Amino acid sequence: MLPPYADLLGLTVDLDLSDAAPVLIMPFGDDVLGRPGFLHGGAISGLMEMAAIAALQHALAAEGGGRIKPINVTVDFMRGGRDKPTRAQGVVTRLGNRVANVEATAWQDDPAKPIAAARMNYMVARD
Repeated sequence: MLPPYADLLGLTVDLDLSDAAPVLIMPFGDDVLGRPGFLHGGAISGLMEMAAIAALQHALAAEGGGRIKPINVTVDFMRGGRDKPTRAQGVVTRLGNRVANVEATAWQDDPAKPIAAARMNYMVARD
């Protein structure tokens, strides 16, 4: 379950039934508009944060669950997001007993050409 901010961004989940972390899709619209024709950087960052949360919850569910709390977020913007749907997926790079490290990327046409990338650290409280 994603935080309410995901609804504000209009996020949906790509219904891929693989065991990989979910891919989130953010439609282009006035709610995520920055300068004319481009996504707002905060919307891109929010999308990647939601993708990281989804990936971490997916990984925790496989190990019995847990609660998370963000420690820090670092975002790198590589190119402007245009007026089309944007996808993002998180990858858990380390899932310890107390801390998790997650990377997320956002792309539009080609996952190999991301528009932004993020690295996040979370505190983990196991259930």
